[in-house]
Amino acid sequence: MLASLLYLVLRQLLTLVAPNHRSDDATQIEILVLRHQLGILRRQVKRPIYRRRDRALLAAASRILPRERWSAFLVRPETLLRWHRSLVARKWTRPHRRPGRPAIDSEVCKLILQMARENSRWGYLRIKGELGKLGIRVSATSIAMLLRRSGVGPAPHRGIGWRGFLKAQAAGILACDFFTVETAFLQTLYVLFFIEIGTRRVHVTVSTTHPDSSFVTQQARNLVMSLADEGTQMRFLIRDRDAKFPRSFDDVFASEGIRVIRTPIRAPNANAFAERWVETLRTECLDWLLILGPRHLDRVLRVYVQHYNRRRPHRGLELQVPESIAPIEEAAGVPNIERRDVLGGLVHEYMRAA
Repeated sequence: MLASLLYLVLRQLLTLVAPNHRSDDATQIEILVLRHQLGILRRQVKRPIYRRRDRALLAAASRILPRERWSAFLVRPETLLRWHRSLVARKWTRPHRRPGRPAIDSEVCKLILQMARENSRWGYLRIKGELGKLGIRVSATSIAMLLRRSGVGPAPHRGIGWRGFLKAQAAGILACDFFTVETAFLQTLYVLFFIEIGTRRVHVTVSTTHPDSSFVTQQARNLVMSLADEGTQMRFLIRDRDAKFPRSFDDVFASEGIRVIRTPIRAPNANAFAERWVETLRTECLDWLLILGPRHLDRVLRVYVQHYNRRRPHRGLELQVPESIAPIEEAAGVPNIERRDVLGGLVHEYMRAA
């Protein structure tokens, strides 16, 4: 009730100030409303955000209004003067470029890094000369700074890295690793496999529950004899630092002129081809089957590896259609199929082998 009474009194006072709806009286009331709203904003907003045109307008208006009327602005008088000085300084300041040498184009930077990584013996001056043949002028100092920022060392100490090594020697590299399989009775089986990097052909050994040194060494002998019968020559073998690989395992390959390379501790992707094949095996085969024992696992792996080596479009392999499914594909009117459903082909071959 008291609030309503005060509201009625305030309304009567405003009616006495502007009894008629003349333009002058409406303007005064509008100014009063705006000033009151300005006071509300000052209590709520701590630091308003001004655009460039807002600052210019307020700075110009501050030069017209007298100083005693500057209380209408939301900012302090010092701020208005600073804005005005910045506008004057911008008027008399000429645009200029950043100090120092101009930046190298991004495409040229990519070309320089590609030259340095693909040609480990090229120094700064050699790269500068090759760029000059293409009509690109870049100083040797700029090339040196770019390579240093990108982590590429100088030419005498610049290595090719694992990627360059595998790419250059892929045809003569073997990779090996272990993977485990849990049976239906929670028995852990270990399987040793080898993969040829150049052709992605896989050699899988029999599974075992105890991968001791004698077992691993014997599997290495079997692989070496198999490669000799096929006439395949390998130069390097990549393996990790697992304790299941004894010294006799390395001696078997060393006797055939195959150098064993152990992956560095700080290079988790050095044996990426073997790890990627394990992921493929689990995704396409083992995750869909319940293994009962070692004999069951050996049979499944034999069928899958035969399918993997003969049916998948690997590099350097001459793909042939297996005899067991060739009549089916010809009867279906599809004489040449590069890919087939992995699970369907695996089940077909497994049922035939069983």
